[in-house]
Amino acid sequence: MPKIPHRLYLTEDQMPKQWYNLRADMKEQPDAMLNPQTGKPVTEQELYPIFCEELARQELDATNRYIDIPEEILEEYMIYRPSPLIRAYNLEKALDTPAKIYYKFEGNNTSGSHKLNSAIAQAYYAKKQGIKRLTTETGAGQWGTALAEACAYFGLELDVFQVKCSYEQKPFRRAIMEVFDATVTPSPSITTEAGRKILAENPNTTGSLGCAISEAVEKAVTTESCRYVLGSVLNQVLLHQSIIGIESKTAMEILGEYPDVVIGCAGGGSNLGGLIAPFMQDKLTGKANPRILAVEPASCPSLTRGRYAYDFCDTGKVTPMARMYTLGADFIPAANHAGGLRYHGMSPIVSKLYHDGYIDATAVQQTDVFDAAVYFAKKETILPAPESAHAIRAAIDEAIKCRESGESKTILFGLTGTGYFDMTAYSSYRAKTMENYIPTDEELEKGFASLPKIPGIQE
Repeated sequence: MPKIPHRLYLTEDQMPKQWYNLRADMKEQPDAMLNPQTGKPVTEQELYPIFCEELARQELDATNRYIDIPEEILEEYMIYRPSPLIRAYNLEKALDTPAKIYYKFEGNNTSGSHKLNSAIAQAYYAKKQGIKRLTTETGAGQWGTALAEACAYFGLELDVFQVKCSYEQKPFRRAIMEVFDATVTPSPSITTEAGRKILAENPNTTGSLGCAISEAVEKAVTTESCRYVLGSVLNQVLLHQSIIGIESKTAMEILGEYPDVVIGCAGGGSNLGGLIAPFMQDKLTGKANPRILAVEPASCPSLTRGRYAYDFCDTGKVTPMARMYTLGADFIPAANHAGGLRYHGMSPIVSKLYHDGYIDATAVQQTDVFDAAVYFAKKETILPAPESAHAIRAAIDEAIKCRESGESKTILFGLTGTGYFDMTAYSSYRAKTMENYIPTDEELEKGFASLPKIPGIQE
């Protein structure tokens, strides 16, 4: 029998009682979000029409290192947390690698993903403020499902704008959101001015997270007692998701382990930012120097081929502008099956850390991702979400490098969720009809052409 258990659950007493705010330890802060009307840094009060007040405070907070998790949120967390840290013994054996592979599994809830960690928090703060309705966007449907669950619990109404290609590819994701009483609309739609404008310019568009964000924000600011919430990218979301990394680090300390490499899939940055948070703290403060690796789809390569620039967070260009690695708000990614990673930009926190050399990044093709997903499922019995499988691909590649070099490393990756609503993708892979798509430099230039001109900053 192995000395280290296959999986380790923390006790409820060991579960984190505070979120960790990574910005408090960053030597250089991400650049401020800008008001698109004034070109000046956004104030907390200017965010109130879009976000709940407490979430607006969290969004701009760069000083408080730890923030207490309210008791009501902890009670909900304890339904499905702590989540397990799992040693991938079968995968290690199959790869014949000296590496030790661990993964943090976030799929043990109805949404099947890590998204519930922030959904519960955002719904709670909305309820506390007296808000009656929320709006949001969703790509693969994991965030929409998680928020539908949270809104049902707190008694809030919810409108979800789901990226059109995912809406069509994943009807059962839509069905489960509707079980929790959410209203789900394919985006872009004719129900908003932003959606109608996008459709007029491109009637056959498959949509994008940027499109869906535009519609959700418009719905929020034009509806009484309504606010917008987002499942990734934002500073507040990475704050809530830090519980993933804190639990991971605590569990590894119990096992006497520390990762040499921490790997996460990267779309908007929520899972990656949450998983790496306490390990990045060690890196920033000089306590340790783990390699941090972000893995993104080759079809939507914001870190590896994007530009570090101010850009709108939505295609309709109504949101504040953030400085991030971006492909341009007008960039529409290919309709690949990793819907949760089809976003034109990257979290400002992750972008700044990458720009300053604290994070490495790689882009992988879709068929290579599914090769890894199927291989992992056969060895570890969990069918991973396509998004998660990007991290699996990189973890396997790292383990193979260890086999070839004879070097033993400890690898930690985030298994963000399950792929049980992604069977169309798996069927396509099995039938060999799945295609890879890598945008050309010329196609990327079209997206870069949409970057805003900001006098004195970006001209």
